[in-house]
Amino acid sequence: MPSGVAGEIIARTMSISIKNQEDIAKMRVAGRLGSEVLDYLTPHVKAGVTTQQLDRLAHDYIVGVQKAIPAPLNYAPPGYTPYPASICTSVNHVVCHGIPNDRALKDGDVVNIDVTVIKDGYHGDTSRMFIVGKVPTHVQRLCQITYEAMWQGIARVRPGVRLGDIGHAIQTFAEAAGYSVVREFCGHGIGRKFHEDPQVLHYGRPGTLEELRPGMTFTIEPMINAGRREIREMPDGWTIVTKDRSLSAQWEHTVLVTETGYEVLTVSAGTPAPPEFVRELATTA
Repeated sequence: MPSGVAGEIIARTMSISIKNQEDIAKMRVAGRLGSEVLDYLTPHVKAGVTTQQLDRLAHDYIVGVQKAIPAPLNYAPPGYTPYPASICTSVNHVVCHGIPNDRALKDGDVVNIDVTVIKDGYHGDTSRMFIVGKVPTHVQRLCQITYEAMWQGIARVRPGVRLGDIGHAIQTFAEAAGYSVVREFCGHGIGRKFHEDPQVLHYGRPGTLEELRPGMTFTIEPMINAGRREIREMPDGWTIVTKDRSLSAQWEHTVLVTETGYEVLTVSAGTPAPPEFVRELATTA
């Protein structure tokens, strides 16, 4: 959080940070801590709890237990007012950057919780979808397909692959399932800075954009809508919603390009397992 704003990638020369072994070791720690915040919040995400309460729980856990810093709190990129919370909570038709509030979650809601922690100067950025109570099958399917779309992108990460290959894999998978891909927000490089080069689009053409090199670290975080892909910004200047008020889902991991493939850095005891097709792709790569 926040997701990168797409569109600048063509207009400027990128300066991509290649991490050394010390950087990577610290990013593994930050990534694990980010994921552990989501583990900690999981039993609290239920009907009757407010997203403000979840934000307070997350803040106290990050600061008090992890001795880390919640990166979103007071984060203010150019053109934005300072973000007022420690996590993002995007409920139902909110695409991303939802600000925690006093509305209680109810049975049938879905919510994306996006966490970024800073530990020893490095960022770990991850998000998960949570289902509150019972939801219809079509809602479960949107969350599952979005999870699989993220992994369609992750599974293709290795040296020599281009960012357009990742975006194409995500886009074609999501659209084949009948969904649309948000274009205005994207994944991003990450490390000592919250947002670094490159931008990681969740759509694209194979063989285009930046070539992946070992030591690159970035997020893959597709936002997938049940309806049309168009979005709009709410008056608070942060919250992004679907223009047609259709449901939206998002998952996010921070990924390292290794010498032979990839390593997911935002992993903890409660991290959902990769889909079965990831193993199948690995054997055919």
